[in-house]
Amino acid sequence: MICLLQRVSSANVEIAGECVAAIDTGLLVLVGVQKDDDEAIVKHFLERILNYRIFSDEADKMNLSLRDISGGLLLVPQFTLAANTRKGRRPSFTSAANPDHGQRVFYRMVDIAGSSFNVVESGVFGTDMQVNLTNDGPVTFIID
Repeated sequence: MICLLQRVSSANVEIAGECVAAIDTGLLVLVGVQKDDDEAIVKHFLERILNYRIFSDEADKMNLSLRDISGGLLLVPQFTLAANTRKGRRPSFTSAANPDHGQRVFYRMVDIAGSSFNVVESGVFGTDMQVNLTNDGPVTFIID
């Protein structure tokens, strides 16, 4: 699994001009599912995402987590994160999960997040989405 975390002051997902998910202050997480990912990996990544200290405290230090600030979590499936771009001019997707597995793992992630966190929204797997965000900072991290 590869996740791209973006600290946002707002973010939303639109499909065919209709908003299907939105958050205010929180994290937009683009999720790339790989072949061997399973529920244990999902739980590990969610633990890291929800507790990763990337929000500012009163001293303006990155000391607070998404849980600490009770922010929103917007999970968006992002197949292209699993691309191997080390050589050539065309990405290879050999490490990416096949669509059925990727969909199962992504929606399991959404379910688990929703059962342990208050504000969870998600994009739609396998759909052409427009993702809009205001990156706060900008602050962006890759977790893999």
